[in-house]
Amino acid sequence: MTRMRVLVVEDDPAVAEPLLAGLQRNGIEVDHVVYASQVIAAAQNVDVVLLDLGLPDGDGLEVLRELRRNSDIPVIIATARGDETDRIVGLELGADDYVVKPFSVRELAARVRAVARRRRIESNLESGRLVVDRTRHLVTVDGEPVELTAKEFDLLAVLAEEPGRAVTRQELFARVWDPVWIGTGKTLDVHVASLRKKLGDAELIETVRGVGYRLAVESA
Repeated sequence: MTRMRVLVVEDDPAVAEPLLAGLQRNGIEVDHVVYASQVIAAAQNVDVVLLDLGLPDGDGLEVLRELRRNSDIPVIIATARGDETDRIVGLELGADDYVVKPFSVRELAARVRAVARRRRIESNLESGRLVVDRTRHLVTVDGEPVELTAKEFDLLAVLAEEPGRAVTRQELFARVWDPVWIGTGKTLDVHVASLRKKLGDAELIETVRGVGYRLAVESA
């Protein structure tokens, strides 16, 4: 997987069209279905489901129940229903997040990445020759272990979550160091340089000028 893919379950074209376009602008691939009956099959090929509750052929909460019987795929309920009861029921049925329309697409994209990250936190992250094993805190290249510092490991793990996605310097500082980091910007560059050297291939981590860094997409 080179980019995150999201299934948008939304029957209102006035909502769906800008939402799909906005997610794509934020580097997320999207699939779109309108009916409750389509969700289970379509969810097999995505990383996160954005689920509306009011669908033409059924209630989104029933769809969520069915998803949870067979899958732990992250689900974000995105609906006009803002009542506290609906929120509680949705979360108790297994939704990972609940957002009420209208919402910011940028914020929603951030929530999508956050729930996907939480679900992947104990899984292996792989890109071609590189494997980041978060459970054992182990990195291998071509099957050979690579010794990294704690910060180097955290930095590589963030980049490895979505190979090919340009991760901003601000996001890297916030997630690897501190959300209100006030240290020198050179800290990140020094850690990237060290990572490149230890991984044995400077091209594995690409500089995105004016943005940040990305992990190169490699075939297995």
